[in-house]
Amino acid sequence: MSLGQDGPPTRTRMPEGRGTHGGGGRRQQPRRAMVTVVSVIVLLIAAIAFANRGGGHKSGSDADASGGSGTSTRAENAATATAPTGRLPVTGKNAGIPVGFPHTDQGAQSAAANYAVALGGDGMFITGRRHTIVAAIADSSTLDTLQSGFDRDYSAAFNAQIGLSADGRAPSGQTFVSRTLPAGAKVTRYDAAGADVSVWCNGLFGLAGDDSTKPVTSSWFTVTFKLRWNGSDWKVLTTGQTKGPTPVSGDNPVSMADEIADAVQGFGGFTYAR
Repeated sequence: MSLGQDGPPTRTRMPEGRGTHGGGGRRQQPRRAMVTVVSVIVLLIAAIAFANRGGGHKSGSDADASGGSGTSTRAENAATATAPTGRLPVTGKNAGIPVGFPHTDQGAQSAAANYAVALGGDGMFITGRRHTIVAAIADSSTLDTLQSGFDRDYSAAFNAQIGLSADGRAPSGQTFVSRTLPAGAKVTRYDAAGADVSVWCNGLFGLAGDDSTKPVTSSWFTVTFKLRWNGSDWKVLTTGQTKGPTPVSGDNPVSMADEIADAVQGFGGFTYAR
């Protein structure tokens, strides 16, 4: 299938690209510690420059998040590949989930990213909360089918298998972690009536606690959505999931269980915009 947009398939907010050092002669190789310090300073400067870029803040679906308006051409996107692009977040919410996405391919991607977060959260393991989430994002034509399918998936037996009570609660002294973090999205089919969107995600899942036998781990996966435009918003017809793409793990030291629990409880999630 062909892409449904002219721009690059993924718009990720990144600092400016690295520059090259000037000067005519070859410089002597500094000590590793000095390289680390200089690198940190360069990254900080780039981050500050990135934060201060652009003009006044614009609101509404017609404003471009990079400070301009309208749709960028392919040449403009190629010239500013590291610039933040895409539409600003929506302001409305239903059951805590953003709603009112633009009737565009970017609006479909924003909807899919936020729906991936909702469907990958810990609320899906609690029956009442799950029903509310699915009702907020499902198209009316597939609501009953999606509800019954998710009810089968999130059964009491499945909860027991992952260490939760039948009603989706974590054991005493432990924190249940289930969080989905979109890394990018792309449209594989788009027209005025519907869109197929893939969302590349990182996920955190497990039980944080000193006595946990199922510690929190991370994984990479892609969530796929078939969306329908219902006249006012993008709604879910079907959804699926595949593994990867998965990058090589870094060398960060593993945090203690209480650090993970504090982080999950202290850091809130985001509203995602394309």
